[in-house]
Amino acid sequence: MKSKRLKPRRMVVLGFLCVILLGTVLLMLPAASATDRGISFVDSLFTSTSAVCVTGLVSVDAGTSFSLFGQVVLAALIQIGGLGITSIGVIVILSAGGRFGIGKQRLIKESLNLSSGKGLTVVVRAVLYVTVAFELLGAVCSYISFSKDFSTGDAIGVSLFHSIAAFNNAGFDVLGNFQSLTGYHSDVWLCLVTSGLIIFGGLGFFVISEMVSGKSPRRWSLQTKVVLSTTLILLAGGTVLLKFTEGSSFTWLDAFFQSVSARTAGFASVEIGAMSKAGLLVLMVLMFIGASPGSTGGGVKTTTIFVLFQKARSVIFNKHCTVFKRKIPEAVVMKAFTVFAMAVGVIIFSTFLVCVLEPEFTFQQIFFEIISGYATTGLSTGITPSLCAASKIIISITMFVGRLGPLTIATIWLNRDAPAVTYSEEDVTIG
Repeated sequence: MKSKRLKPRRMVVLGFLCVILLGTVLLMLPAASATDRGISFVDSLFTSTSAVCVTGLVSVDAGTSFSLFGQVVLAALIQIGGLGITSIGVIVILSAGGRFGIGKQRLIKESLNLSSGKGLTVVVRAVLYVTVAFELLGAVCSYISFSKDFSTGDAIGVSLFHSIAAFNNAGFDVLGNFQSLTGYHSDVWLCLVTSGLIIFGGLGFFVISEMVSGKSPRRWSLQTKVVLSTTLILLAGGTVLLKFTEGSSFTWLDAFFQSVSARTAGFASVEIGAMSKAGLLVLMVLMFIGASPGSTGGGVKTTTIFVLFQKARSVIFNKHCTVFKRKIPEAVVMKAFTVFAMAVGVIIFSTFLVCVLEPEFTFQQIFFEIISGYATTGLSTGITPSLCAASKIIISITMFVGRLGPLTIATIWLNRDAPAVTYSEEDVTIG
């Protein structure tokens, strides 16, 4: 009974592992390399993990190191990672006219991080339609900018890759020389198109479907209201803070774009390593918070931070933990705290290990890299290619844990039944 209950969660984890290993093998093939040397196992593993976990950290340049075949593999890994392993399987089964039993429904629910199992096939279809629509529209819009610098065929390929990476919140680019979008930082159109793809990809499929359902905003679920309000606050606050910390070196467009991208996308329109310490701190906070549940993004999620903030406010003012005329269940508060605490623990432990292995880099550089990896963001101060093999493996594991969530990883083999024995309570002084 115990193993059956945990089986869906185990299958999600093993599914991600299998795709990462398959991607590693494909990227190691001579056909995937643009050079005669080929890609090493560690770099292939790192890149595959980064793609499937929709991160964007790279140890080799995606634009110059991989052939067309390698870049197609990368795009496929990003797409699979963004949609989710289970969603891909469900789409295939639905296309073949198959049906789902209770076990498979629970697997879909775990994979998509849904609180309810109602209408799962409808949800998966909506995920597919939304993804295809946004990515095709994003590719068409991106082509307007890329067609100025590439031939028609190359511009189409770059636009498709860019749109897939942006909507799935994976900061990969195939422009070459680790430049990301620094060459287009003054291209208002491309920056806004990319920002739009990142924002909608990070809202979550449930939120998007409710926004376009035709329902009045007053009738939207608490989830949608929390996600939208928190997202707006973070976008506006991040933009203002980045403009304030970077001053004249940042235009308002730069500040807005990096505020958007730091929320797990990882594209850079400016050189991140040249930013001030205060600006890097702002980026790290935005990366740590990340996107929203059920989206293509990572981080501890906007809802987690929102719930913790509301709980702290309720304790300070001795009120119930309520928002939008709804009371937040205590179980949700405890889960939010657990996710937050475990995320901090993973980041601190990974940072410690890499600091030991990489004494030549500053703590700031390493800490930034680890948060970027855990939050599946992909922003970097430029040290990733110079890391040793052990550090790359540590960051790969960090990305994997961050993508699936430390709570999921920690509980896949544990019995989650309520304990049969309870004990008497006793106060402990806090603060």
